[in-house]
Amino acid sequence: MKQSVIDPLNNTVDDPTRPTELVLGGQSYTTITETVADIALEQKTPKAWYVAFAFFASLTGVLFLMIGYLIVTGVGVWGLNNPVSWGWAIVNFVFWVGIGHAGTLISAILFLLRQKWRTSINRFAEAMTIFAVVCAGLFPAIHVGRIWLVHWLFPIPNYQAMWPNFRSPLLWDVFAVGTYALVSLLFWYTGMVPDLATLRDRAKGRVRQIIYGTLAIGWRGSHRHWHRYEKAYLLLAGLATPLVLSVHSVVSFDFATSQLPGWHTSIFPPYFVAGAVFSGFAMVGTVLIPARQWFGLKHLITLHHLDNMNKIILATGSIVGFAYATEFFIAWYGGNPYESFAFVNRAFGPYAWAYWTMVTCNVVTPQLFWFKKIRTNIKVMWVMYIFVNIGMWFERFVITVTSLSRDFLPSSWAYYKPTLIDILTFVGSFGLFFTLFLLFVRFLPVIAMAEVKTVMPIADLAGDENRPAGDYHGDIHPKRRKGDK
Repeated sequence: MKQSVIDPLNNTVDDPTRPTELVLGGQSYTTITETVADIALEQKTPKAWYVAFAFFASLTGVLFLMIGYLIVTGVGVWGLNNPVSWGWAIVNFVFWVGIGHAGTLISAILFLLRQKWRTSINRFAEAMTIFAVVCAGLFPAIHVGRIWLVHWLFPIPNYQAMWPNFRSPLLWDVFAVGTYALVSLLFWYTGMVPDLATLRDRAKGRVRQIIYGTLAIGWRGSHRHWHRYEKAYLLLAGLATPLVLSVHSVVSFDFATSQLPGWHTSIFPPYFVAGAVFSGFAMVGTVLIPARQWFGLKHLITLHHLDNMNKIILATGSIVGFAYATEFFIAWYGGNPYESFAFVNRAFGPYAWAYWTMVTCNVVTPQLFWFKKIRTNIKVMWVMYIFVNIGMWFERFVITVTSLSRDFLPSSWAYYKPTLIDILTFVGSFGLFFTLFLLFVRFLPVIAMAEVKTVMPIADLAGDENRPAGDYHGDIHPKRRKGDK
């Protein structure tokens, strides 16, 4: 009989007699520091990174070219018609907002629940949040048409003595997304401060020392610094958690507060939050797997982390599927003929192809994660993440366009088709997102070194396992630092 080969990087085997190892390969504090810090300081940049950066930077150029053309020409370059006055701009906005919200949700909620396995993926999730919000923020600005008057959206005095309508969901979006972007940026940056100090101390060039030193804001790793850091991080996590839940609920109010059949429904807030977690984990996986491969992070981002992510995608995908079914039940049980028609039209009307694409990608595909072989197969799960991202974009498209294209008056029905400008603007937003992400993985600490060290067995020997390791040049816990009392 052939003896089975045990994969040293496969830590998905559940053994109730011992805890799962979250860091593999016999790592120490020193090797963790070297692995992560050397990506930004010493490691030779992979050729694949240069190819990807050139490609996505080109797409970013296309994005700004399309925005410039839109400003000069007007929104007539889009495929908008009567009655579909909300097209791809709003679809893309809600899509990127959903992805962005999930990042902080992943990091903050898992932190408050003391889920140790988050430590290897939370930095990716937080960075993804910032970059997705940047992409999302573009579309409300450009969809107003006269972009030079976009400041009218903000509640500030202006030369016409005119104030925005505080009953408008558009203004709610300004407050919600603006607040969320600020808190997410603070949460991300605060978590990076100890790791930025590590890069400062290990950097050889004077320019890098100045840049990382400025970003580290004087961090010395003292007890006082760790105490303030942990309190600040906990408070920001507590603030970000209800904020992220409320923000996506506010975005859903863009639709739910209207009187249009297919939009006017109270299920949207929880439905959108579940969809945000669903799409967010898929996007984290989409960017995580290539970075894990390129920069040799398989010992830190293990199959156990990916397996847990896939289980959450399975759970939230099932919730989203339940929400789809509930919408049809509400339309039937409510007895409103307009509402019933809206949902029958979604499933069997001219946009049926979009609806069933959404269902296939968001409901059927995640069910494959019931099988452990698929949950632990890197190539298969990455393809499934792509399908989830596609499905979540189609969800936004189906909600927005199908409800508008056939409203109360059949005489005003029209079929919406995007133009080349619509398509290139959307594709360009992916260019901006991935360009920012590639810069992040190349020049900033991609894994929270201080947090990863707290989940290693050696942390129990060093002292309190909830306190990050402070001396990044050795295996000395701050509690055991020479000279401390």
